[in-house]
Amino acid sequence: MSVHVELRRGAYHDSVSLLQVSRAVAGAPGVEAAQVAMATELNVDVLRGMGFTVPEEAGPNDLVVALRATDDDGLATGLAAVEDALAALSATAGSTGADDEVPPGTLGSAVRRSGARLALVSVPGAHAVTETYDAIAAGASVMLFSDNVSVADEVALKDAAAAADVLVMGPDCGTALVGGVALGFADVVRAGPVGIVAASGTGAQQAMCLLDAAGVGLSHCLGVGGRDLSAAVGGRSTRQALRALAADAATDWVLVVSKPPDPEVLAAMEREVETLGLRAHWAILGPGRPDLTAAVEQALTAEGVTVPDWPAVIAATDAPGRPADAPVTPGSLRGLFCGGTLAEEAALVAGAVLGPVSSNLGHDPEHALGRDLRAPGHVVVDFGADELTRGRAHPMIDPTLRMERIAAEAADPTCGVLLLDLVLGHGAHPDPGPELAEAVRAARDTARGAGRELPVVVSLCGTDADPQDRRRTEAALAAAGASVFLSNAAAARHAAGILGGAR
Repeated sequence: MSVHVELRRGAYHDSVSLLQVSRAVAGAPGVEAAQVAMATELNVDVLRGMGFTVPEEAGPNDLVVALRATDDDGLATGLAAVEDALAALSATAGSTGADDEVPPGTLGSAVRRSGARLALVSVPGAHAVTETYDAIAAGASVMLFSDNVSVADEVALKDAAAAADVLVMGPDCGTALVGGVALGFADVVRAGPVGIVAASGTGAQQAMCLLDAAGVGLSHCLGVGGRDLSAAVGGRSTRQALRALAADAATDWVLVVSKPPDPEVLAAMEREVETLGLRAHWAILGPGRPDLTAAVEQALTAEGVTVPDWPAVIAATDAPGRPADAPVTPGSLRGLFCGGTLAEEAALVAGAVLGPVSSNLGHDPEHALGRDLRAPGHVVVDFGADELTRGRAHPMIDPTLRMERIAAEAADPTCGVLLLDLVLGHGAHPDPGPELAEAVRAARDTARGAGRELPVVVSLCGTDADPQDRRRTEAALAAAGASVFLSNAAAARHAAGILGGAR
């Protein structure tokens, strides 16, 4: 076996590009493991977990090239693949063509030169604030995809946007659909009369997919950032988004989607809707409130639309029709999520049935997970949390950390049910179904080898028109032995039911 670890000072590439490099190198003949990444604290932890010895002097501005191959020939092939992939990145970044004009030097100049009315900012959080101010000053609304932006900066940016009569969507705004154009993570849905305002990314995608499955289309989906309805931010962007949709001729009614909000801010938004004369429905997560599926069903009924049977495939091994005296599956729920709002909803739904759920969602200090994200009993982990995405791609693009945890849970005899999400659409992994299906199959085989069954339940958020094809993905997961639901709440309820709760 041959191992190579190398630091390259000041060689910056974004995390998504480096993910593609790592995957290309890992597929080279003779390469057993490959990771090409910026040496952030989290990436260094991952590299050490893969068995590589990273030099102590490595810092976040350094590029780490780490390879393990079967022999020296394999290592040479892998290193050649690294150089080819990095050269391709440089060529793409620097290619303007002999006849191209000089590109704009700043985001603001690009907005002014093009006349754009909307800019998308997706740079590391430390630099995102400056870029957003630049776009606002140039007269553009901003979709601020970046996370790790402080609350104080968020408030100041949104006040600056309001003064300029533009909208800041975000920070940490993962999903938007503006005039039929998808931005960030977004599903392919039919056009129609519904506008969504979402202080939630995957919550918005869940609502979009449920509405599409019911035959109802969207005019716009305006993400406002997961903290917008907090007491600190005060619904600044939600208020502007509601006003924009009230003035939009293509929008007949509105669905507001949010993680648990501040009650006083929510009440203020409800009063705001009344002043605008909007027909609005609320899909607001929180204890004692309807889950997202139930909220969408209530909205559809109120608007005179028949609620369909939501797509679901239930594995024979955990079908609800099994004998009443069948033994309850022992062990605990382990929910491993890429979507933050889907994780929130799953913890609320499962917690109401099973009791306390430990998580990294930040709402329950008594049951907060530590740095190792582990605890006895029921656990839900959001792998898209800010602290897990510094210096690396979102898990909807790079599921490496979750895949490692799925394998670890399969070997843990206290894991009774695995509950997973999979979110399709633009911006997400181009074809995540086969990889997750193989992980499900391997996890069930590992558990079976230890003398126990491991039910796996998947919340599959997507549409038939998504580039990854929801039906094909569903079939792959079902063939691997998973139960698969379009409704995240139904998936969480089913998983809790396997452990003895009511389904």
